Amino acid sequence: MSGSESHAATEPRPQLGASMIVSYDATHNEDDAVALGRIFAQAGAEISLAYVRHRAEGESGREALAVNEAEELLLRGAALLGGREAGRHVVQDRSTPEGLRRIARSVGANVAVFCSDSHTAAGHVAIGNSARRLLEGGPLAVAIAPAGLAARPSRPLQLIALGGGLADGGARATAESLAAATGASLTTLADESADLLVIGSRESAEPGRVELSAAAENLIEEIARCPVLVLPAGMELCFLRPRQPVLDGGRPAGTPLAVA
Repeated sequence: MSGSESHAATEPRPQLGASMIVSYDATHNEDDAVALGRIFAQAGAEISLAYVRHRAEGESGREALAVNEAEELLLRGAALLGGREAGRHVVQDRSTPEGLRRIARSVGANVAVFCSDSHTAAGHVAIGNSARRLLEGGPLAVAIAPAGLAARPSRPLQLIALGGGLADGGARATAESLAAATGASLTTLADESADLLVIGSRESAEPGRVELSAAAENLIEEIARCPVLVLPAGMELCFLRPRQPVLDGGRPAGTPLAVA
């Protein structure tokens, strides 16, 4: 859709299977991004790990060694996914967000997954530099893990909150798809009880581009204590429904639930 076309409410939203690139270089907090990727993998998302190298080595032997070290690093990161299959991609680019965009284009990914900024207090979410670049008009959805997520006991999603950009049907449909895939409940109350916060872009955003409102950014950095998924305007992500047993009470796991 060109920028000159209207944002007509009657236009169908593109439905995309969730395919995620986890930014990983094994530095502080990066395991949190992999832990978030694991949560989405449990909901049926396709997960890949990516390492953006910022420069090439001048000597061929050192370059080969650096590439091998990057690949070994991604193997260690993939092991944190609990045995789930994951693609691994190493690319050279002076800019981490641009490198991730290149990988996303090449593999058809629609979400970039990040840890919080390295100075973030445990349990809080802070937008790092690379994530912020992609949140400023980028075409990818952006997911951010709270600091310390990797150290928390692993558990399935139980409560998904909608916050910011509630008029964006894509954000609501994405949250509903996640709930259907995991058996989680939905709520519009974004508080400490939520396991995931789904946020849409502001109404004035160009279709297919991310643009946070000031209220949504405040919700992320001042209120959220759980992972956050921010969607481009109009984007709807679909999660596959994994085979699950019937839950207590006779309701099959993955049955959509009403918003609390």
